[in-house]
Amino acid sequence: MRTPPGPWPRLCAEFAALPRPSPDTMPRAEALRGWLASRFEAWPLRDARGGSEGLVTGYYEPLLTGSRSRESSRQAPLYARPGDLLTIDLAGVEPRLAGMRLRGRVQGTRVVPYHSRADIETAQPLGGSELLWVDDPVDAFFLEIQGSGRVKLRDGSVLRIGYADQNGHPYRAIGRSLVDRGALRADEVSAPTIRRWLREHPGQAAEVMRTNPSMVFFRELPTPPAAPPGEPEAGPPGSLGVPLTAQRSLAVDRSVVPLATLVWIDTVHPVDGRPLQRAMAAQDTGGAITGSIRADYFWGFGPEAERAAGEMRHRGRLWMLWPRGEAPPAPTPAPAR
Repeated sequence: MRTPPGPWPRLCAEFAALPRPSPDTMPRAEALRGWLASRFEAWPLRDARGGSEGLVTGYYEPLLTGSRSRESSRQAPLYARPGDLLTIDLAGVEPRLAGMRLRGRVQGTRVVPYHSRADIETAQPLGGSELLWVDDPVDAFFLEIQGSGRVKLRDGSVLRIGYADQNGHPYRAIGRSLVDRGALRADEVSAPTIRRWLREHPGQAAEVMRTNPSMVFFRELPTPPAAPPGEPEAGPPGSLGVPLTAQRSLAVDRSVVPLATLVWIDTVHPVDGRPLQRAMAAQDTGGAITGSIRADYFWGFGPEAERAAGEMRHRGRLWMLWPRGEAPPAPTPAPAR
């Protein structure tokens, strides 16, 4: 295991020594605030025009219902990572492309783009790769946007599933497709309004969802250990491979904000409109999370998390909290998720 660079070993040791109620809990709030203020400096994130505000959205861990084998023609499959999906690291071809990857498949003697969502749903080339079958196709589509979730089976057991890979096609927001069709106004677009439109127009829902060519593949996750008393339940693993924490984990553009960076966020609460200002950890990425001032706020699990995530689409400001005396890293080419 490589030693973290620069001041991080010392800072990690200081963090571990902060006073806390018990060894397996977080430090006391006042001690943590004081340590952050004394050891870190806030660097504001700005866009190419020098602007200080960007878009903050939310995501959560949804609960679906389904089965391990298909029970109805109305069910939608969740696919495991296909065996013929290739991931090509472009650094091996050109060092200047370090950090960039392509996904595809072999066709004869050529590598071609992997199947799009429309191809997968109409030609069904992934038969046999189904991980689970879920009862609601709209819920299945939104699960891909969240990246992880839980599925309740008929016997009452609950499986946790998480992101395994993606087909390599760019993410296209279907809210934009609905606006282009005149189905919704731009100021009406939110997760709840999109869901409602899809359910009210079942004859057009599949066609609209296929305007997003990106498709996510899943894997079954182990059941996490119970959280210590007073601590939040462990969320699904993010891009760092460590569990997300409700209302403390953030998805970012990793070409701008390195993963594991502390980030101060200043936006508004999507439900009650109060200021939402707090320190977060950059622990995740997403196909739609691109740009200098762009973040996705992880709300956790349950109905309240679902409501907050669905309604969160606000302007906000972000600061990287970086060790004092150290210059933050310059943006780097972003790898495909």
